[in-house]
Amino acid sequence: MLRYTIRRLAQLVLVVFVLSILLFAWLRSLPGGPVSAMLGDRATPEARAQLEADLGLDQPLFVQYLRFLGRAATGDFGTSTGVQPGTPAMEVFLTRFPATLELSILALLLAVAIGIPLGYLAARKRGSWLDNLSITWSLVGVAVPVFFLAFLLKFVFAVQLGVLPASGRQDAGLDATRVTGFYILDGLLTREWDAAWNSFVHLILPAIALSTIPFAVIFRITRAAVLDVMDEDYVRTARAKGLASMVIRRRHILHNAMLPVVTTIGLQTGALLAGAVLTERVFNIAGIGQAVALGFERKDFPVLQVVILASAMMYVLVNLLVDLSYALIDPRLRTR
Repeated sequence: MLRYTIRRLAQLVLVVFVLSILLFAWLRSLPGGPVSAMLGDRATPEARAQLEADLGLDQPLFVQYLRFLGRAATGDFGTSTGVQPGTPAMEVFLTRFPATLELSILALLLAVAIGIPLGYLAARKRGSWLDNLSITWSLVGVAVPVFFLAFLLKFVFAVQLGVLPASGRQDAGLDATRVTGFYILDGLLTREWDAAWNSFVHLILPAIALSTIPFAVIFRITRAAVLDVMDEDYVRTARAKGLASMVIRRRHILHNAMLPVVTTIGLQTGALLAGAVLTERVFNIAGIGQAVALGFERKDFPVLQVVILASAMMYVLVNLLVDLSYALIDPRLRTR
């Protein structure tokens, strides 16, 4: 298990290294270079020369890349020019990251908690009304754009019915203590139950909107995996031996059907950021998804650098955890 983990960690380092090269090349390929992008077309020659010297752009590319790596390793990505002007880009990311992570965790929990049991039941009752209805529901979840569903949920439940908040992470007048940046966790740690509940209520609509595509994918993969396993010889043999149905479902069907499902959950975890960009814009949540949208809109490349690099590293880490979970589910993979 240790050697398997070391191999996966080495692959992670290689992926991050390649990503840093791509990000460095992207910055240098901007029209007019990063200096023009940050200063605009009306920048004076003196200002351009000063910024080039500050960024090290007057040095050879190899030196520039090493300097880029050194600054990235220390968390120095420059100062925000558009999202939060004057604030260090890393601070912008760290301030906004809890909002996106909180939303993504709740959305993923919804997708997993509904998708896996429903996929399993649909497979067991193949061809029934439950199976057909579930498949239709999952197709709708994939087909409906996230931003449209977010606007629809907001209009119905916040505007028309008024039962859920329309935007933000908490009510503006709520005097809540900030500890970790995760509003629900902060409320629980400080025993401010009203603040924790208020934060949770604010997350319901955006989490539902964000969870629809992961739910649909997890449901379809779970259903297909369970159907495949149910037709395997070892399942028929277990039934012939007279094993209890609960034992067959838990040990033979669900256990062996989890590998593709775990893969899917890992991939959907990384894909949640793309949906968060749209969801956070609709519900006015100050997370990294909103920061990405504002960064492109206002050409805030220091913020884009740290968000892109950190998001990719999180995606790689999630896939590392998926690989390690493979080894726990199926020990044969440790020797490959």
